[in-house]
Amino acid sequence: MSTAAESQNRPNRDWREALSVYRHPRVVGMLFLGFAAGLPLLLTGGTFTAWLRDLGVELASIGFLSWVGMAYSIKVLWAPIVDRMRLPLLTRIFGRRRAWMLAAQATIMLGLFGIAFTDPTEQLWLVAVWAVLTAFGAATQDIAIDAYRIEAVSQERQGAMAAAYVFGYRVALLTAGAGALHIAAAGSWSLSYMAMAALMLVGVVCTLIVREPEVAPRDAKTAQLEERVVHYINNTSDTGLWRDFKAWFIGAVVCPFVDFWQRFGRIALVVIAFIAIFRISDIFMGVMANPFYLDLGFTKDEIANIAAAFGLAMTLTGAALGGLLVVRFGIMRMLIATAILAPATNLTFSWLATLGPEIYGLVFAIMADNLSGGMAISVFIAYLSSLTNSAYTATQYALFSSIMTLPGQFLAGFTGVFAEHLGWFWFFVSSALIGIPTILLALALMRWANPDRMAQPGRPPELQEPPEGPERAPS
Repeated sequence: MSTAAESQNRPNRDWREALSVYRHPRVVGMLFLGFAAGLPLLLTGGTFTAWLRDLGVELASIGFLSWVGMAYSIKVLWAPIVDRMRLPLLTRIFGRRRAWMLAAQATIMLGLFGIAFTDPTEQLWLVAVWAVLTAFGAATQDIAIDAYRIEAVSQERQGAMAAAYVFGYRVALLTAGAGALHIAAAGSWSLSYMAMAALMLVGVVCTLIVREPEVAPRDAKTAQLEERVVHYINNTSDTGLWRDFKAWFIGAVVCPFVDFWQRFGRIALVVIAFIAIFRISDIFMGVMANPFYLDLGFTKDEIANIAAAFGLAMTLTGAALGGLLVVRFGIMRMLIATAILAPATNLTFSWLATLGPEIYGLVFAIMADNLSGGMAISVFIAYLSSLTNSAYTATQYALFSSIMTLPGQFLAGFTGVFAEHLGWFWFFVSSALIGIPTILLALALMRWANPDRMAQPGRPPELQEPPEGPERAPS
């Protein structure tokens, strides 16, 4: 095994070696886990609301029921439980990550079958209960899958794992969107939801096949941090359940955040700021994309075929390319590249605004934007994964994934006002300009907190750097 210094100076891998990352069994398995993660999203979102409206449920009720999707945004609240709590019997048999995945998948299937066998025109409250249960199970599954993905392979393979996850996730969105609608049209909504519940077996089977990731014993700093917790608990005057709860809360909730701040120091503020604004340019312009196409004069069929179908293909291509390039060039170089490309490609829409409803212009703009967007997703997920300590993987990643969308979602509410006052050309120029701080922060992190030169705490040596000689092939 090479030393850490040799690892830092290792030359870039050749393309054949980089491409082999997609043959890794755990990368292949992530395709199916990504499918399981993406399937429930629309079934409690767009497809769910379409079903309710098709059956004549009033719009006000549909609007309130859209709140079930908030489970994805607040999952950080119970991520510490997924990180630390052992499930009776399941954890002993399958390990902590797979046990939670199986429990979450069973919850999702139960919720979807419950929706399938409940008439919302008669028992809307019960449909809401089943939808909340499904969303809770889906968010919990996300926590467990994210933790598994980070712990299962080395840091350099995280881009490929992210690309496989995105590919499976997007296929699931098509299945739960267009697929569910087609089944409902040919049969019934009940049949459609039963079919979707059955498809969750894809995730169940994959979870049963893959092996629980190996995690090394706590590193010295993590052990020292938790010893302080033990010392505090042993010297407190609290007793009984309150003492037990404080011990669990400090270890499961407080320690993950303290660990992050200890490892990065003052640079932690830069890291958090970077996470918060990395996707802000894409989110900012994405909300107004379809209104822009319509205002420009494109037909609904053109938008569906090019922006949706062709755009999806470009996103998946970009995700796969991003995973490959992370292996070839490392996380940080690609993070800077995508931080530049993501806002820069927004300018193609400014050009399209001056061109008018020309098909070749739309094709070019969609290709540039979705390729760069897909690359950015893979690279950014790999970067977030590199920040975690495997002692607190689920909690820390859930925090990062929540932070990365909140600022963009907040600003997105004002995009209509900006578009009306600036016009489409300058709106997209402004969406590119707000990406400049992201580029500057990426350059700062290249110098101060480069994940390609930092070992991840709590990971086995074989997952810290690529093994030399014949590769191990864990399932």
